[in-house]
Amino acid sequence: MAHNALRPARMPAGDVVKVGAVGLRTRPLRAFLSALGIAIGIAAMVGVVGISASGSAELDRTLAALGTNLLTASPGQTFAGEEAEFPDTAESMVERIGPVDTVSAIGQVEDAKVYRSDRIPESETNGIATYAARTDLLGTTGAEIADGAWLNAATDGYPAVVLGADAAANLGIGHAGPGIKILVGGQWFTVVGILERAPLAPELDTAALVGWPVAEAEIGFDGKATTVYTRSADEAVETVRSLLGSTVNPEFANEVDVSTPSDALAAKQAADEAFTGLLLGLGGVALLVGGVGIANTMVISVLERRAEIGLRRSLGATRGQIRTQFLAESLLLSALGGAGGALLGTGVTAGYAVSVGWPAVVPLWAVFGGIAATLVIGGLAGLYPAIRASRLSPTEALASP
Repeated sequence: MAHNALRPARMPAGDVVKVGAVGLRTRPLRAFLSALGIAIGIAAMVGVVGISASGSAELDRTLAALGTNLLTASPGQTFAGEEAEFPDTAESMVERIGPVDTVSAIGQVEDAKVYRSDRIPESETNGIATYAARTDLLGTTGAEIADGAWLNAATDGYPAVVLGADAAANLGIGHAGPGIKILVGGQWFTVVGILERAPLAPELDTAALVGWPVAEAEIGFDGKATTVYTRSADEAVETVRSLLGSTVNPEFANEVDVSTPSDALAAKQAADEAFTGLLLGLGGVALLVGGVGIANTMVISVLERRAEIGLRRSLGATRGQIRTQFLAESLLLSALGGAGGALLGTGVTAGYAVSVGWPAVVPLWAVFGGIAATLVIGGLAGLYPAIRASRLSPTEALASP
């Protein structure tokens, strides 16, 4: 019984928190600056993960809206290294593939240069290509009109042109209308429409699109498609893809390039994820720097509070209780920094996502994982100062200035 009576009482969890908070309350500015270091690291990690996840969600939403069942067939290279050509029957043959729902095409008009006026030097074409386009092109590719109207039965055979988003910008044209004309292949064409950007058909962004009949009649188009677009049911995409090359060009199927435009977007997403990994590494460095700051704060705190440690030891506090006090202080400092950083990172993600029109997505694992990481780093950072404080003898500590 006597032995039990001399055993020091264990501090309840509430008392541990109160004692650990003493150092934070007495030195608030230092505590704030130390917590700020860890908060910056966590905010960087949560913000990077959150912005990346928001961008990924936006990409998924875009793909869901546009559809991932668009296939594109374009001429590849011949054995002689020249660009291959599609036969005149390419489109009609593709329409015979059972699972195919819609087919459309464009045909490049090689020598039809595009200019804003007849006073522009011939070399300044702004990289704009002229294509003959089918009237059902928008429905198949998922492209949309930003201003004006698309080609239809009334304008298909007349000198009317629809510009891609980049083509319109390069020509300095902000809107379509009867008074807006450009030179296409030496002929004046009225700009009847401007497209939005076409994520699944980026070649349309720098294009001047004219009707198939007028292209053949006025600007020397040979009538051959250079890109064929198809849509099919999602479950039939791979089947159609395997048949598309041999159907478009039966004699030279190996000279046909078949692609799924959404694969390019998926590759972009993979590149973004790699970049995210780099930024997470930078966030980790910031987190480590914050941990060093906490360790530095705790070591200085031990040196400044030697008299307090000696007084507590002389009043009966054990080494374990002193160790627990300083370790608790380090963990509280880390928890404050981690919680503040998680809130800051979440706020940055939400603000950025809203500003660019993305859905705001912050994975819970990033928030709670970041806070857990700060507690681990804070515990490791405070372990040495806590052990050092516990090893001070009462007489040595009280004798210090």
